[in-house]
Amino acid sequence: MTHAAHSSATSPYVDWFVSAEDGLRLHLRDYGSPLGPGVPVVCLPGLARNAADFAPLAEALAAGAAGKKRRVIALDYRGRGESDHDRDWRHYDLKIEAADILAQLAAVEIHTAIFVGTSRGGLHIMSLAALRPTLVRAAVLNDVGPVIESQGLSRIRQYLRLPAAPHSLADALDYVRKVMSAHFPALSDADYEFYARASFQKADGSFGATYDPHLVKPLEALRLDEPLPHSWGLFEALADLPLLIIRGGNSDVLSAETFIEMARRHKHCASYVVEGQGHPPLLADPATIGRITQFIAQAEGG
Repeated sequence: MTHAAHSSATSPYVDWFVSAEDGLRLHLRDYGSPLGPGVPVVCLPGLARNAADFAPLAEALAAGAAGKKRRVIALDYRGRGESDHDRDWRHYDLKIEAADILAQLAAVEIHTAIFVGTSRGGLHIMSLAALRPTLVRAAVLNDVGPVIESQGLSRIRQYLRLPAAPHSLADALDYVRKVMSAHFPALSDADYEFYARASFQKADGSFGATYDPHLVKPLEALRLDEPLPHSWGLFEALADLPLLIIRGGNSDVLSAETFIEMARRHKHCASYVVEGQGHPPLLADPATIGRITQFIAQAEGG
């Protein structure tokens, strides 16, 4: 494992680069201190997303928003963010990514944590809870559940077919407004700028693609004209853990019916709807950050 301090002396996080089992270089952001008294939090992004998505939440948690200062780890999967791209797109697979996550967490000595997972990240939390029950202390699932709606996945697949990524902040803002405004009427100008930068700004400050365009290939094989297989069995891995489910009020990936059924089946479940946002909620507004920090404080205490 090699470790590189972030280039800015005022940065709230440190960058770590870790080797996967197959030698691929994986990146993560490390906020706060390993000596922080709070239970660490691990943030897992969506399919084509990256660690930058969690910056507002991670900074708040590291600073003590849930009652204690704590370490927060935000990961980049292979082919996303600052992690290396894989030469074989078939390795953009949940099982291989799960092994990567375990390697990344072992490298930075995280043995138990509260997990926050957006979309694909939530699927990883369910798998990790089944694979390593002692690793997951509590879970926040952001706009994902055991049933994924085909129409949402179809939209994501179309998004991943983006012919050319924006190469300036202005172009990135135009792009995210165009693709998000229908499902995200509640976003402010500051929200759009945050999301545009998280989506397309690279480590050197330039703008462009922050994920391998071959990520779309595993989705191309899916038959989205018929219901996708569910994973209620995997959801059972969370049965004895404190759980917060977040749903975007306009989500096309996590239906209101699945959201209600998840809460019905799980006896330690809290739920929260982010009105005026679609899939997935950004987790950047003060009210949503407040709800997550409240949950983390309760999970840690109980």
